[in-house]
Amino acid sequence: MAALAILLLIFLMAIGVPVAWSFAAVLAYLVYVFDVNVTTLLLQGFRSLDHIILLALPLFVLAGYLMKSGGIARRLVDFIEILVRRQRGGLASSMVLASAIFGAISGTASGAVASIGTIMIGPLADRGYPRGYSSALLGMSSLLGILIPPSITMILFGVVTRQSITALFAATIGPALLLILGLILFNRFCVGRYFQEGYVDADQAPAEKSRLSVIKSALPALSLPFLILGGIYGGICTPTEAAAIAVVAAIIVGVFIYKDLTLSRLKESVISSAETTGTIMLILLFSFMIGRILTAERVPQELTEWITTLVQNPMLILLMVNAFLIITGMIMDDLSVTVVIAPLLMPLVMSAGVDPIHYGAIVACSVVIGANSPPVAPILYMACRIGQVSIHHAVMPAVWLILWVGMPVMLVTTFVPAVSLAIPRLLGVM
Repeated sequence: MAALAILLLIFLMAIGVPVAWSFAAVLAYLVYVFDVNVTTLLLQGFRSLDHIILLALPLFVLAGYLMKSGGIARRLVDFIEILVRRQRGGLASSMVLASAIFGAISGTASGAVASIGTIMIGPLADRGYPRGYSSALLGMSSLLGILIPPSITMILFGVVTRQSITALFAATIGPALLLILGLILFNRFCVGRYFQEGYVDADQAPAEKSRLSVIKSALPALSLPFLILGGIYGGICTPTEAAAIAVVAAIIVGVFIYKDLTLSRLKESVISSAETTGTIMLILLFSFMIGRILTAERVPQELTEWITTLVQNPMLILLMVNAFLIITGMIMDDLSVTVVIAPLLMPLVMSAGVDPIHYGAIVACSVVIGANSPPVAPILYMACRIGQVSIHHAVMPAVWLILWVGMPVMLVTTFVPAVSLAIPRLLGVM
């Protein structure tokens, strides 16, 4: 019955039913099949939403929209471009680094695609980068927002699995650094072999004075990641309080320093963040209720017992989990994988001796791959829209990025626990 429910969810999403209502249909199916008391189930679902950490979710979403509207992304890109301008593959590397910093502020991938992509794709095309390649690289680098804390994906994972959000934030820093390094090295390998990068002439390079002004202008934007993450890991504030600080800081920087955040843009940001948050909360409510039914029917335990009777080698179990997460990520969105599939597999990975925080990092890496893999590939499709190019031109570059960068990072994260656990232990959060 559980397998049919997952297949139903995949089918509904494949034919274009909105994610939240796909979850609702699956919930209705499970309620009918298992004859569940709906009143009790609703009370349990709403009780699960009554969680203080969930306040961080709408605040980080709002902070991301405010940073997009407030000119913060533009200053970040200008600053990083100065640092890597004359390096081989420097402009694309600046897009990767800008996405990483933006992710350290907003915690979302879609915000980085819209903000960084709008600024970078045009100049990349002017410098000789194929738009399909640039869009694929944008899609993969924007997913650093899922790995670099604060991450909305890790907030959701922590809520549904009852793990420390702070520890999960720290656990994905190692994989994020590996992904940044991998993307930059892959780009340097491609430049000069598959296409040429045109450089800015010496007489067109910024004067020293303008460089200093760009650096000075970027300082308020660069201070935000240190403000947010320093507050969390310095023990000054909780992730929820840090999210509130991020919103206030984004408004101050956007309105009073950069003066790009007008009243109309502020209104648009609030409306967009409310719509996004409403969708996520609906999905969470339905997923909590689905999880209650599956747990009551012992589906995760039976799945664990069935697989362990077939495979007892922990390494093979982890490979199976990796494959399952990637395949489901290719046909489901990142929220579905995080709040439904990941908890379902958690007893299995714990039977293989995997720490729950380590498993959170594995899930985050699988989401990075799945969100950029057709047929669903929501981030890749969005990057192609920003890059004004057909998805067909971006598929092969995306596949190569996944095979040569995404997959190795996921495998290293899976089989070298220190990559994800060293930093949480160093910071004393687990």
